[in-house]
Amino acid sequence: MLTDSADPAYAAPPVLTVTALNQQVARLLERTFPLVWIGGEISNFTRAASGHWYFTLKDDAAQVRAVMFRSRAQFAGFQPREGDKVEVRALVTLYGARGDYQINVEAIRRAGVGQLFEAFLRLKERLGAMGLFDPERKRALPLFARAIGIVTSPQAAALRDVLTALRRRAPHVRVILYPAPVQGQGAAERIAQAIRTASARAEVDVLLVCRGGGSIEDLWSFNEEVVAHAIVGASMPVISGVGHETDFTIADFSADLRAATPTAAAELAATAHADWFASLRGDALDLHRAMQRQLAEANQGLDNL
Repeated sequence: MLTDSADPAYAAPPVLTVTALNQQVARLLERTFPLVWIGGEISNFTRAASGHWYFTLKDDAAQVRAVMFRSRAQFAGFQPREGDKVEVRALVTLYGARGDYQINVEAIRRAGVGQLFEAFLRLKERLGAMGLFDPERKRALPLFARAIGIVTSPQAAALRDVLTALRRRAPHVRVILYPAPVQGQGAAERIAQAIRTASARAEVDVLLVCRGGGSIEDLWSFNEEVVAHAIVGASMPVISGVGHETDFTIADFSADLRAATPTAAAELAATAHADWFASLRGDALDLHRAMQRQLAEANQGLDNL
């Protein structure tokens, strides 16, 4: 009897190289698991000289190796540390040279940020439907403010920036601080109360609500509904100057005007000292010309008698 190997019609099965096997497994993984979000804890984090990040993502029962290439890592916004809880958007694949299953990370964020952003969008939509963000509701800023109020923390770097800008632009303007913590437990209610206090006292012409930059968690007090209602209910125009240029909060949409930074908020609130005098000189010139015109018309009228 002939065995299969001795059968002339028998074709030997193809023999894969290790490289070909790993390539096929990688393609299978990538097709089966498109980009997915994965949550876990950072371990064994290394930033290579190339700028690539290598780390392990783990939970209580398992772990997986991860790489985030420099082209993606440079846009992360933060560098994770050992023990950080994060969420990564990654492609499940295989590193062929070692035959190791791993994930290639496209984006990374701190754990919980996704839920916070979804909560932000839901509140923004609801308050927008209530009319809090309507352009028709926005109030114009006074051309020449005599007193400016600031709602922020006395320890905040933003306060120093605002005061420096106001001293430079308008040293004659009176400044009143309505202190409030800008992050942490109960901060949103304290911010809202400071705004209500400024509104009730009615001693300033415009109110700045500000703090420096930070993560979405750091800025979250300015995404609370109680702050939005306090801003809308204020008796004077409100400028929000929360975070950096790329940061947006519910307070920004509620305010009469949004500034990119606390310093920019101060510059919008206070007309520069030189501009005051330029405006006064312009007004004086207009008055002079009006008087000259009236005198000339009166003289011409006398000549026609």
